[in-house]
Amino acid sequence: MADAVRRDVRAAGLAARAAWRGPGRERDQLVQSMKAAGAALLAWVVAWVWLGDPMALMAPWVALVLVQATVYSSVLQAGRQFTAICVGALVASGAQVVTDDATGALALSIPVLMLLSNWPRFGDQGVYAATTALFTIASGTVSAAAVGHRLGQAALGAAIGVAVNALVLPPIHLRDVRENLSALARETGDLLHAIAGDLREGDWDAGTAADRHAASLRLHGRLDALRSARGWSRESLRFTSGPLRALHRAPAAALPPEEEDERFSRVIGHVTALTRTLAVAVDDNRSSAPPDPEVLRRCGRLLKLIGDTCEAEGRRLLDNGPARGSRPDERTEAVMRQLHEDLREGLREHAGRGAGRAAVLGTLLLQAENLWADLVPEVHDE
Repeated sequence: MADAVRRDVRAAGLAARAAWRGPGRERDQLVQSMKAAGAALLAWVVAWVWLGDPMALMAPWVALVLVQATVYSSVLQAGRQFTAICVGALVASGAQVVTDDATGALALSIPVLMLLSNWPRFGDQGVYAATTALFTIASGTVSAAAVGHRLGQAALGAAIGVAVNALVLPPIHLRDVRENLSALARETGDLLHAIAGDLREGDWDAGTAADRHAASLRLHGRLDALRSARGWSRESLRFTSGPLRALHRAPAAALPPEEEDERFSRVIGHVTALTRTLAVAVDDNRSSAPPDPEVLRRCGRLLKLIGDTCEAEGRRLLDNGPARGSRPDERTEAVMRQLHEDLREGLREHAGRGAGRAAVLGTLLLQAENLWADLVPEVHDE
């Protein structure tokens, strides 16, 4: 228990330091939390102080929960929640009239409303129908005026919550796309370097092949995170005006284009195919066999240079640079071309010495060319 408390305290301290240090997820969470608290306080002041409502509970409650992760989500949830509140108030009032007893009204209305809360149209806001019914019945006042009053309070809270989220530092999620894309490029480069080192040193067996293939499959998880971040960024740009967007964070033009997601999706597919081929090559139950060590070393050198390019793109993306990196220097280009030609010559030699080795080398060469085409398109096209 003590260790768990220490870990939690340490994590809280790190989060506070990160929020203080600069923009990031921790600061975003801090801003959204303070906005939600501010929206609830504003709704309370309007309902209790300005309007003099002695039951000013509904407005701050609704305002608090409607400061969502995006403005679009706030608007969507406001519609769902207001509908649920209307249903809950009407059903509770009807149950109170029928039974003329608080306990009986609860017994009649709550089961129905809890079943209704599972309706997909309500999303995760359906439970507010049941909680509204509890508040309505507990207050002991059932009339058209009382129901209208509660709905008016809910509408006031929804308006304040959505307005605060949209007008005060609107949440626009652009940073996560660039960070995930940069991490994907760097992790792909790290894996290519690891594969290249194994090939150059001749340290390649079934265990190593399985580990590298598992690492390539983990890259697909990073790709899923990138796609999720892209969806969040697309949603966060809805219902946010240009001036407010520019004041809060970088404009939408700062996002890497969506074509980059597809490009790195292809790159990961090539890396996965590459590791699968190497795993098959060392499988004793297959007819294929690994090529000569010298040819594998040349392949490793080419993959290392391609990995360098991949990692350079990762750094450039993190620094808000262009998505496509510059061409490698002339010396690197010349080395890559020579290695490519050597591998093609090695493939011709292996073709006369057995189909198994030639098939493996041909697949390795094909995937290396595919990586080259997607990561260094200018060089490959020439």
